Amino acid sequence: MATLKEIAQEAGVSLATVSRVLNEDPSLSVKEETRQKIVEIAERLEYKTSSARKGIHKGRLHFLSVYAYPQSTEVNDPYYLAIRYGIETQCARLNIELTHCYHGGEGRELPAVDGILVVGSLTPERLVQLQHSSPQLVFIDCRSQREFDSVDVDLALISQQVVDFFVTQGHRRIGYIGGQHDGPDLRELAFTDYGRRLGVVQEQDLYRGDFSSASGYRLAREMLAGDWPSALFVASDSIAIGVLRAIHEKGLAIPQQIALISVNDIPTAKFTFPPLSTVRIHSELMGSQGVNLLVERLRDERDIPLRVLVPSKLTLRGTTG
Repeated sequence: MATLKEIAQEAGVSLATVSRVLNEDPSLSVKEETRQKIVEIAERLEYKTSSARKGIHKGRLHFLSVYAYPQSTEVNDPYYLAIRYGIETQCARLNIELTHCYHGGEGRELPAVDGILVVGSLTPERLVQLQHSSPQLVFIDCRSQREFDSVDVDLALISQQVVDFFVTQGHRRIGYIGGQHDGPDLRELAFTDYGRRLGVVQEQDLYRGDFSSASGYRLAREMLAGDWPSALFVASDSIAIGVLRAIHEKGLAIPQQIALISVNDIPTAKFTFPPLSTVRIHSELMGSQGVNLLVERLRDERDIPLRVLVPSKLTLRGTTG
C-alpha cells in the first residue's frame, strides 16, 4: 500500500498538501487539477486515508500522541500528566480525534494519522517508524530534535536563575538532587556547568535517581548522612516532597539550616511543610501549544520548523525564607 510520501513525490507537492487533500480538508486552497492529480495517484496506488482506516468523520483531523515513558510516570510526576491534559483539552476544543500510546508506541501497530505529538525523546530508529504513520511531527519536552517543530521550556535558564538566587542569598555551596530518563538531565548539566564557574557547586553534592518522591527521600538521606550543602536545587516538586521528609527526619530547620528550590509548581507544592519554593512551568500550556503547532503546520503547509519556549516563573515560599 502506498504512503503519503510516495504520492507527494509523484504528484510533485508537499506531504501536507497530500494529507489535507485526501482527508478533504475544507480550509485547503489548492488548484483543482492538483487536487485531481493527487486523488488519481492515490487511487492508482490503492492508498486509504486515515478516515477510511479509522472510520472517523471526513475532514476531521486525527492526531497520535506518543509518550516516550510508561504511563506510571504520570503518577510519580504530575508534570507529565499536565502535558497530556493540555493535549487532550486542546484536541477536544478543536474537535480532533486523538489516540494515545506510551513507551514510544513500542510493541503495537500504530494507525495512519494526520500528525503526531511526541512527548519526550525517542531513538532515531523509532522516529523513522513513527514517520510511517505521519511525517508531520511536533515534539514536546524534548531538546534533541531541531528539524521538527517543538514546544519546550528553557531548563538551562531555570538552573542559572536558581543558582543566582541562592548566591544572592549568601549561599556558597549548593547541592543538586535530580533524576534522569535516558541520559543526563539538562537541568543538572546547566546547574553543574554554571555553578562550577561561580565556584558554588562540587561533584560530591550532585545526586541522581529517578523523578519520584521515593528517590528524593533516598538520595536526601544519603546526602544528609555526611556533610551537606546549605542550599539545594531539586529537579522536580515530586522529588522535593521526598527530600523534605528526609530533612525533617534529620531534624534540620528549613530554610535556616538548609534551603531548597524545586521545579514545576504542582498543586501540592503550596501545601507541603514548609511550602515549597519552586519554578512554575506551564506544562499544560506546553501540551496545548503542541497541538496548535501541529494544526498550524498542516493548515499552512509550513516546512520550516518552529520552536516555542513556554516561560517559567520562580515562586518563593517557605523553603527559602
